[in-house]
Amino acid sequence: GQYKGVKGPAKSYTDVRLMNVRMNKGGQADFSFPQSHSTALIVISGAVEVNGVEVPHDNVLKFKRKGEDFTIVATEEDTVVLVMSGEPMHESINAWGPFVMNTHEEIQQAFKDFGNGAFGEIKNAACKVRE
Repeated sequence: GQYKGVKGPAKSYTDVRLMNVRMNKGGQADFSFPQSHSTALIVISGAVEVNGVEVPHDNVLKFKRKGEDFTIVATEEDTVVLVMSGEPMHESINAWGPFVMNTHEEIQQAFKDFGNGAFGEIKNAACKVRE
């Protein structure tokens, strides 16, 4: 998407804006999104105040569709916030396990595709387990 004249590299079929906001304590960022958008944010680490409302880490803040003008202020060091806003698609949603599609039939096909290896595979993956 595009925000304040800066266009991101990803292409989308709908008007979507995703921003990874990183701030130190006292850092501030202002946002404004159209009233028609669904807008939310997730505090990944640290904590923020959004228009004076405290939002700790691992919390989601969903806005009402009233035209979203808001300010995020970091209240802790190393704060990371995922800001999401986009035009609603008004499509049915069918979710099962890791898959999200529009119909139950599409979910069944996704499971078949996954079972048949259509999603690829991880080869020679090395990982360490910490105890």
